[in-house]
Amino acid sequence: MILNDEFITFLVEAKKNTYASGSGGLIEPIKQGSKDLSFKESEYEYMDSYFGELNFIGQEIVWFSGKPVWGMNYYGLTYDPIEGFPQFLFECLKQVTPQAPYRGPSYYKNNVFGYSCSWTGEINNFQGEESILFNNKVIYRLSFHGGNIQYL
Repeated sequence: MILNDEFITFLVEAKKNTYASGSGGLIEPIKQGSKDLSFKESEYEYMDSYFGELNFIGQEIVWFSGKPVWGMNYYGLTYDPIEGFPQFLFECLKQVTPQAPYRGPSYYKNNVFGYSCSWTGEINNFQGEESILFNNKVIYRLSFHGGNIQYL
């Protein structure tokens, strides 16, 4: 399957309506100890499944007509859980765009925190990193990678 504009529009909406929303899409855990968030629309289905909170690992998968077509793995470390940090991360992740449907914007700042996200590649094969700063000190960092899923 070619990852077209319809797919990217779905992916952006799925991300905004699950983890980035702060509570959307939470379903009964599929794997022991996981938090699973799901979003469905038309023939597409998205699931974000992760373990942990301050330090965490997870995976996003998109299915089209029941077949996995795209995925992203991520690992995040929270060095200093400053009050307001989770809400700021949600604020950043809600800004995901069709031009860069991975995490948040390249850069975002409010009066307390600064966020940056960089990546290489395109939707079919990419890798990147995001971080959050507080008083010019990195308090959180996440690495991610993924792309399309192909079969023989």
